[in-house]
This record gives sequence, structure tokens and C-alpha cells, in this order.
Amino acid sequence: MSVRWDPDAAVEEMYAAHYRRLVRLSVLLVRDVETAEEVVQDAFVAMHGRWRSLREPDKALAYLRQSVVNRSRSVLRHRGVRARHLPDPSHEHPGADVEALTAERRTHVLDALAHLPERQREVLVLRYYLDLSEAEIADTLGISRGAVKSHASRGTAALRNHLKDAR
Repeated sequence: MSVRWDPDAAVEEMYAAHYRRLVRLSVLLVRDVETAEEVVQDAFVAMHGRWRSLREPDKALAYLRQSVVNRSRSVLRHRGVRARHLPDPSHEHPGADVEALTAERRTHVLDALAHLPERQREVLVLRYYLDLSEAEIADTLGISRGAVKSHASRGTAALRNHLKDAR
């Protein structure tokens, strides 16, 4: 039996338990800590506003993950539009996440991830960072389990080749 908590208490509890992991998920997608924090904050605010309309409050974490992935996609699309129309002065200065990503191997992996197509990158991050099952990934991204397997296989092969070339 699911319990319908007060929105404030529910969101506060979920925030305390999952905020950092969701920020790290977004950082892996958008590669910027400050933006990732904004993405996650916005996802929590949206969930709080819609808490009473959630059909299955027990699935709120899945809703948050999907919201973070979708909002991260939006950030990346916006960056793409800006990059096509305006010079981006932020490339002249290292991002806020540089200090957090000091390990050389991790940097190579992140660079390799950045070269993957969006869907492959999302599948690999959800699988290997959040340790989600194929079914959970399929639900989060709104694709079939077969598509998850295909994206994971292709993404892993591409990642392996890129990392081998980087040596």
C-alpha cells in the first residue's frame, strides 16, 4: 500500500536521499556542475508542484530521473543552438566541474562519453552510473528494452574504441 505524503515532506525526504546522485547524473550528461544543479533543482520544484497529481507516488524517483534526463537534453539542445549562433566565451575558461573531475582516467571516459550519440550516452550513464536495469532505462527514456540493448551495445563498442585510441 502506497502512502501519499504531504508534498513538502515527500520532496524534502527525496531531496535529502537523492539530490547528489541526480546532480552527478546530470553532470555526466551536461558536463557542468552549476547547470546540473539547476537542472536537478528544477526537477524537484516541478515534482513538488505536481505531487498531488502523481498517480503512483512510489515511482517519484523514476519521475525525477526522467525529468533530470529530459531537462539535461534541453540544456544540450539550447547549447547547440547558442553554439550555432553566438560565439561561446565560456569555452575560454574551464567549467566548474574541472576540479571534481581531476582523475585522468575519469576525464578520458567523460571525453569518450561526450563523443557518443545522445541516446547511447544516456543509456550508458543510466546503466553504469545509476545501475538501472534495462526495463528501468527503457521506462526512463521512453524506449523499448531492445532499443536499450542496442544503444548499450553500440555505445560500449564506441566507448571502448575511443578509449583505446586515446592511449
